[in-house]
Amino acid sequence: MIDPELRQLYQEVILDHGRSPRNCGKPDQFTCEAQGNNPMCGDRLTVYIDLADDGSIREAAFEGRGCAISMASASMMTEMLKGKSRAEAEALFRSFQALCTSDAAEAEDGADVDALERLQVLAGVRAFPVRVKCATLPWHTMQAAVSGQGGQEVTTEL
Repeated sequence: MIDPELRQLYQEVILDHGRSPRNCGKPDQFTCEAQGNNPMCGDRLTVYIDLADDGSIREAAFEGRGCAISMASASMMTEMLKGKSRAEAEALFRSFQALCTSDAAEAEDGADVDALERLQVLAGVRAFPVRVKCATLPWHTMQAAVSGQGGQEVTTEL
């Protein structure tokens, strides 16, 4: 059971990112992009990634509309991806996916443990399977963008 004060803090962080998302908007420069759609909730977004020559993520941004959880997740994701290699981004993606779906989730090798700790605010979605799709949509969309699958829309469905 989550401490009520901690739950309140988590809600405040989600609302802050949901109301004032960071890195929201189409950047002037990006090397890959992908579109995501969650038809159950109506979340639709595009994730933009600018990869450096060495494959690291120079910039990450998104635009779209959705519920507070998907917008907060996209906002937090874009903040955490900057400077990461593709491998680090993918490890963080898999660890975040586990965080949202399993009580016994652990950070995968190569995942940024500090970033994963900050993402704990979204872990409560595991109690609501429909909301898992909201939280993970930006991450699945980012995964499609950096793996070169941006031409296909990512759809999260139950």
